[in-house]
Amino acid sequence: MRLIKVAVACVNQTPFAWDTNFAHLKMAIEQARGDGVTMICLPELAITGYGCEDAFFMDGLQDTAFSQLEALAALTHGMVVAVGLPLYHEKALYNAAAVLADGAIVGFAAKQFLAGDGIHYEPRWFKAWPAGEIDVLERTAPDGTIMRYPLGDLVFDIGDVRIGFEICEDAWVANRPGVDLALRGVDIMCNPSASHFAFRKYVIRQRFAIEASRAFGVTYLYANLMGNEAGRIIYDGGGLIASNNELVARGRRFSFNDVEMSSAVVDIDANRREQARRGSHRPRHDAEELVVDHPFRWPTRTPEAASKREVSWEDRASVTEEEFSRAVALGLWDYLRKSRAQGYVVSLSGGADSAACAILVALAVKLAFAELGPGGACQHLPWIKRLQDAIEGGGGAQEAVGALLACAYQPTENSGPVTHNAAEQVAKAIGAEFHVFDVDALYKGYISTVEASLGRKLSWTEDDVTLQNIQARVRAPSIWMLANLRGSVLLTTSNRSEAAVGYATMDGDTSGGLAPLGGIDKPFLRAWLRWLETKAPVGTEPIPELRYINAQQPTAELRPKVAGGNAQTDEADLMPYEFLEAVEDAAIRDKHTPLEVLQHLLPQHPQHSPLQLATWIERFFRLWCKNQWKRERLAPSFHLDDRNVDPRSWCRFPILSGNFERELAELRAFVASGNADR
Repeated sequence: MRLIKVAVACVNQTPFAWDTNFAHLKMAIEQARGDGVTMICLPELAITGYGCEDAFFMDGLQDTAFSQLEALAALTHGMVVAVGLPLYHEKALYNAAAVLADGAIVGFAAKQFLAGDGIHYEPRWFKAWPAGEIDVLERTAPDGTIMRYPLGDLVFDIGDVRIGFEICEDAWVANRPGVDLALRGVDIMCNPSASHFAFRKYVIRQRFAIEASRAFGVTYLYANLMGNEAGRIIYDGGGLIASNNELVARGRRFSFNDVEMSSAVVDIDANRREQARRGSHRPRHDAEELVVDHPFRWPTRTPEAASKREVSWEDRASVTEEEFSRAVALGLWDYLRKSRAQGYVVSLSGGADSAACAILVALAVKLAFAELGPGGACQHLPWIKRLQDAIEGGGGAQEAVGALLACAYQPTENSGPVTHNAAEQVAKAIGAEFHVFDVDALYKGYISTVEASLGRKLSWTEDDVTLQNIQARVRAPSIWMLANLRGSVLLTTSNRSEAAVGYATMDGDTSGGLAPLGGIDKPFLRAWLRWLETKAPVGTEPIPELRYINAQQPTAELRPKVAGGNAQTDEADLMPYEFLEAVEDAAIRDKHTPLEVLQHLLPQHPQHSPLQLATWIERFFRLWCKNQWKRERLAPSFHLDDRNVDPRSWCRFPILSGNFERELAELRAFVASGNADR
């Protein structure tokens, strides 16, 4: 029985924040040492931060990263540490993992498969390392000594325990390096990752870690980044340790702590026995050529009692609602502390989107207070005097929300008491500061000014869109003014469904510096708000006041009311939101033509005629093409799943195009022929 205590640590890093990043890595190593850990795996590019982008090419960044690595190596006496950094070698930059052991740099494994899809642009900065290749990295020490380190597709034999690497994307491909590493006799497989959050992705991570431990006969260590690192991407942490076909440690996700460590005692010999039993195992006889030997004395371990995994929100049926709540809350908290802003401001319309933005800010504060305590939360935001005063005055999380979040309802003559009441009730329920800015006089003033210049009256029959847009735009200056006065980030409330079809007013309701809902669709948001009305993320309370929001049909409330109610609803202007999302998935995510979208969706929507479906599909494609310029201008949004339409982080499309004219003609011809009715 060969027992080793191993650990993974998820850390909250920031590009170029050298001192902070180093402090977090040092903290992780010290926590591991205090817990009796001998080997710890830290995340991918954890020294620099993953999101340095084109600054990866700066010589200063690369040199500073290596000096930070040398300083970390000095902290590893009696331990083995794996940590990621960019590494320049032979006119190319590599995404590498360094192995540090007993105070020294042992060598480097380099990433073989680079992530180049969706939000990832790794091939822009890094080169993929060829499988089976090794080389020597040379560095000149301050005293002029030439230091040489092995680099490449390596196995590290440290004290008769073999360690290999799959770096993030390496584990997601069919021909993953783990297959070859298993044939080279690896005992511990490390995966330093920077794996962004997306719905249902954590299930896949757990699956590949457990399966690797079984099929490869290894202990699998998965360490991820954590938090909103660079603005758009939220890392959920969730470190994993799997051994002998069992998940033996699972770290918390969406933690507000700077370091989240998980550890376990694993039996190296047990994995070796399992590998020996497998008929598929065919050891490589040339493996020694790719092995780096390093003497190390592993401490003797005694077996630890297996700890029963606690049931958490991860195990609830509402895991998707929990994930959304916690991902965006953590993203907003980190954005606030890393931007060093004074808080957030929301133009609260009394509708679903703006209410969701305000509630997410409140959740960020309340979850942070629950995990960090008032003192820890204040340490994260020491420059916000309003927050410090609220806490010193005996206030808790509710009062902290008021210190960090201000909302304003901005009516015109077309606004009604229902939305006013809904906005006020939700703001009070979450503890936000609430204002009413009546902008009707400003709205009418713009109309009068333009009418006088044009020499004619503007009317709803001839100038509908213009009159709607000026109402949305006239609200922007006052809400920006409030944000400026408070030194706060203005949140734009547009969601992904609106972005897809351009159902938003540029420089109106799109005004703001951050779009927390830009990556999520309207149907999900409406369902999430209904869930929050009676339920809530674990550790928080439901918000029954959301009944004032949930009872309404989504409306921009920009047209005059008519007898019997409000003439305007989003779905009357567009199409049912559920169908809009189905078209978006088929057209944008799955890249189907208009006719293919219709053929795909016809069986799923028998309640509507083929002509009606085709009309909605054509409307979607025309609005999509017409409004690409809007998507290019929207505020940065959080990436939440693989259905994003943000052109700067996921879905690229030309601003000018042929507008699918031929494809839409085919759609119309198909419906006119009667084939769709068969």
